Amino acid sequence: MSRRFSKSKTARAMSTTTETDETMGTDTMTPASKLEALRSKMKQLNLDVYLIPSDDPHLSEYVPAAYMRRKFLTGFGGSAGTAVVTQDKALLWTDSRYWNEANLQLDGSLWTLMKQGQPKVPTIVKYLGELAAKHYKDAETKVKVGIDPFVHPASFAKDLKEAFKDAAKTELSLEDTEIGELDTSNPNLIDPIWGDARPEVPFSAFRVHPLEYAGVKVEDKIKAIRKEMESKKATLSVFSALDDVVYLFNVRAMGDVDTCPVGIAYATVSNDEVTLYCDSRKVESKSVQDHLKEITIKPYDDIVKDIQTHCETKGNKVWVDTSRANYAISSVIPKNALVDNQNAVTPMKACKNEAELEGMRKAHVVDGAAMANFMAWLEDRIVVQGKSVSEVEIDEVLTGCRAEQPGFLECSFPTIAGVGSNAAIIHYRAKEDDLMKYLDTTQPILIDSGGQYTYGTTDVTRTWHFGEATDEFKDTYTRVLKGNIGVDSMTFPENVPGFVLDVFARKSLWEAGKDYGHGTGHGVGAALNVHEGPFGISPRFGNLEGLKRGMVVSNEPGYYEDGNFGIRIENLLEMQFVNPEHNKESEVSEDEAKSAEKKFLMFKKLTMIPIQKNLINVDLMSPTELDWLDAYHEEVFAKVSPLLEADSPAMKWLQKSCEKIDRS
Repeated sequence: MSRRFSKSKTARAMSTTTETDETMGTDTMTPASKLEALRSKMKQLNLDVYLIPSDDPHLSEYVPAAYMRRKFLTGFGGSAGTAVVTQDKALLWTDSRYWNEANLQLDGSLWTLMKQGQPKVPTIVKYLGELAAKHYKDAETKVKVGIDPFVHPASFAKDLKEAFKDAAKTELSLEDTEIGELDTSNPNLIDPIWGDARPEVPFSAFRVHPLEYAGVKVEDKIKAIRKEMESKKATLSVFSALDDVVYLFNVRAMGDVDTCPVGIAYATVSNDEVTLYCDSRKVESKSVQDHLKEITIKPYDDIVKDIQTHCETKGNKVWVDTSRANYAISSVIPKNALVDNQNAVTPMKACKNEAELEGMRKAHVVDGAAMANFMAWLEDRIVVQGKSVSEVEIDEVLTGCRAEQPGFLECSFPTIAGVGSNAAIIHYRAKEDDLMKYLDTTQPILIDSGGQYTYGTTDVTRTWHFGEATDEFKDTYTRVLKGNIGVDSMTFPENVPGFVLDVFARKSLWEAGKDYGHGTGHGVGAALNVHEGPFGISPRFGNLEGLKRGMVVSNEPGYYEDGNFGIRIENLLEMQFVNPEHNKESEVSEDEAKSAEKKFLMFKKLTMIPIQKNLINVDLMSPTELDWLDAYHEEVFAKVSPLLEADSPAMKWLQKSCEKIDRS
C-alpha cells in the first residue's frame, strides 16, 4: 500500500497544490513597482482609472496563466475578483469565498480589499459613477476609465454608462451631461509590465469526444441551433464561452485551461457555414480533421473582423449573449443588428441527454472507488500508524488514487484540502508554505475535490475527523448534513428557480443562528467544466433560470468559523421527473407543453462516497433523515464495492463506513 500511494512524479504532476506559479513566468518585480509602472502608463495615456479583471477573452472562470494579469499585479490568486487602480488608490473587489485569501495575499499597504456584497461596499460601476461625479465636480472634466475590451463582458460597458448617467443625475443634478467615458483603444496595459515573463497563450490539441459520451451528433446540434436562429430572425450565432465551443463540436482538450477540458477558440454558425476560430495547431491530428471536415477552420484573431463584415450586409442579425461575450465582439455589432439572448447551446448543454448522464453516473462510481482507496490509506496513516500528513501530500495521494481509475484525465478543479482553520478559507489551496498544516487526530479536515474523466466530471466535499470532535463541531456538522438532506429530498415543480430550494439547505443552521456566505449549488458539465450555468441554487433572487430534467447540480451547504474550522458536505445530483413516464426522451411541442399536466422533479444521487457517521448528533436527526442516510450508504456500497478487491483495506473501509448508523 505504501508504494501504491507514494508521491510519484505522476501524482505530483497531476496534483493541484502546485498552483500555476511555476507557469506564471519569473516575477522579479515588487508589488509596489508593478503599481508604479501601471500608473506611469496610465498617466501617459491620460487615463484616470484602469480595470484589471480575472477574465480571459472568453470570460472563463479558470483562465490560462497568460491571462492571469490581475494575479500578476495584485498577488491575489482567487478565481474571482477585479482590480481597480487610480493614481492614488488600488482596490480589489472579490466575493465572500475569497475574503480570507485576499487578506492573506494582498499587500495591505498598497491594496484595499472591497468585500463585494457587504452593505456598505458599492459595486464597481457604482464606485466609478461616484468617482466620476466627484471628478467632474472638482475639475469639470470627464473621468476616463481604461479597459481591455477583450477581457470585459459587453454588459459591463452598458452598466458603466448607466452608472455615469445615474451619478450625474443624483450627485450633480445633471440630466444630459457625460461625466465619464470608457477608453478601449489601447492594448492591455499589464502585458508590457509583465514583459517576457508572461507565459505564452496555450495551443493544446483538440481531441474527439466520442458520441457514446456526447449523445448527440454535431450536425444535429447545428440543426437545432439554426432552428432557433430562424425563430429569432438571426443570420449568425456567435459562441464565445469555451465550454459552449467544445460542446458544440464534440471535442475536448487538456492543457489550455487547468482542470477544464476546453480549448481556446470561438465558433459561429450562419445559415450556410459553421466556423471554428482557433490556433491551427489545435486541429492538426487526422482524427480531429476528419471529425471537423464539414467545419471551416479560421485563425483565432479573425473573429471580430468576420462579425463586423457580416454586419455590413443589410438585414443581417447577430445572435450573441452579451453577458457571456467580450466587449470587443459586441461593440462591432450595431444595435439594430444585435439579438441579445441566451444562446442556443446553453440550455442544450445544461440539460444532459441520457448518454451524458450515464457517463456522469459511471464517473461517480469510479470516483467512489478512488475515494475508498484514499480514505483507507489516510485512516491507516493517521489512526493506525499515528502519523501526521500534510495537506499537500493529501492532495497528491488523492489525485494518485483517481489516476488509477479508467478514463481519468486530471482533477476537475484545484483540490481544497484544509486542516483545522484552513478549512474556513473556502477556496483554500495548499502549498508548502507557512500556512500549510498537517492532519492528525486533533483537527478535522475539509476535502473538496473532483476528477475529469473521459466520460464525466465529479465534484465532492467531505469533512473528516479522525479523533474526538467537540460537541459544538458535531452539532454544526449535523446541521450541515440536515441541510444537504433537506435539498436532496425535495420534490418541486419543473421550471422552479433554484433560489426556491435554497432555504431548505440553511433551515437547521439558521435555527442555531448560523449561515454560510456561498451559494448552495452550481451546475456541473458532463465531461466539461465543473462550474456550469445557467442555473444555480442560491439565496440570491437574480437567477430566475428554471430547473429542468437532466440538469446536474451540486448540493453543498457548509459552515465556516474563521480561525477555527470549516465544514461542508457536497454531493452532485441529477434532476429527474417524479413520474418515470415523463423521463422518456422525446420532443414535445410548445402547445403540448402548455396543455400537459404539471410535471414535478426530484433529485437522484450521483456522488457515491460515504458520510462520516460518528460526527453526527443523532438526537438532532429525524427518523426520516436517518433512514435517508442508511439508504444512501446502502446505495453507495452496492455500486462501489464491485470495483474493489475483496478483503482489501479499501473494501474494509467502505463496509465499515456504509454500515447502518447507531441510533441509540
